[in-house]
Amino acid sequence: MEDKGTVLVTGGTGFVARQIILQLLQKGYRVRTTVRSLASKTQLQNTLIAQGVTAIDHLSYAEAELTKDDNWEQVMKGCKYVLSVASPVFFEKPQNEQEAIRPAVEGILRILKFAKLGGVERVVMTSNFGAVGFTQTDKSRETTETDWTDTAAKGLSAYEKSKTLAERAAWDFIGSEGGKLELVTINAVAILGPTLGAHTSGSFHLLKNLLNGSMKAVPDISLNLVDVRDVADLHIRAMLIPEASGQRFIASADGQISLPEIAALLRNKRPDVSRLVATRRLPTWILRLGSLVNKQAKEALLLIRMNRNISNQKARTVLGWSPIASQEETLLASVDSMVKYNLIKTD
Repeated sequence: MEDKGTVLVTGGTGFVARQIILQLLQKGYRVRTTVRSLASKTQLQNTLIAQGVTAIDHLSYAEAELTKDDNWEQVMKGCKYVLSVASPVFFEKPQNEQEAIRPAVEGILRILKFAKLGGVERVVMTSNFGAVGFTQTDKSRETTETDWTDTAAKGLSAYEKSKTLAERAAWDFIGSEGGKLELVTINAVAILGPTLGAHTSGSFHLLKNLLNGSMKAVPDISLNLVDVRDVADLHIRAMLIPEASGQRFIASADGQISLPEIAALLRNKRPDVSRLVATRRLPTWILRLGSLVNKQAKEALLLIRMNRNISNQKARTVLGWSPIASQEETLLASVDSMVKYNLIKTD
């Protein structure tokens, strides 16, 4: 077999990273992945074997954390590509924004510094649409990769700020001291789809809140979604295609879907688990009123104002990518996974 080189995937137990590792192994790559503890090795191996992976010996593990320099120099050795997927983990909500922003910025700079030191050719960074279009409110045009979220905007969460500032820092590093190291970023919208185990993305909380009835009325907010399998495919294409170097790529399925449409889809297609899904809509004027005193309402109002007319044309043209799943298919696959791994009650 041709030696395709070793790919480092950070944060191997994560929702997106698992899918990337699965696809890389299926394509014949050797993969090294970082984990916070080697104790998680067995569970990840069993998950991949359950998906039909036979070359499990092509996967190796290393302990490394984004917040520390320890072991990163050794981890990078012999790697041709790095897929920087992991994000800083918070077990409790940060007391202030800087607690969220600083680790995100320092984490990607640590990856880039050691990648350059180790002779890595290209880093593909898992960024976020939160760094692209959360303050693009002009609905007369498409949102593209040329857009950047304004971190000074009112109502922007610490998460979106951290993603924006971390990506800005990454591009600044490449421009000032990256040398021959290449960088590509994948800016994904809300990531859903089938899970490999009980670990999900933050976007699943939206579905949980719909399905468990905690969302008593459904606000008229439109969303853009992308399937985790499509996100993994994009990372690998961005890793391999020469023209991707120095580029950002929005990862999104075609079109948009509103929360009321999602609620109706779940009630129609998965009625057994959707008995608690609210049928009442929350008027936007209530959100506007609530935004004067409530931080959550302020963030929700920002989502309503956002331009959801998002272009995925660049990924299609430069990377030859096209989504394998529609938004509806992705949503239903998400719910089915939640049922499979007992993440929601079905009785």
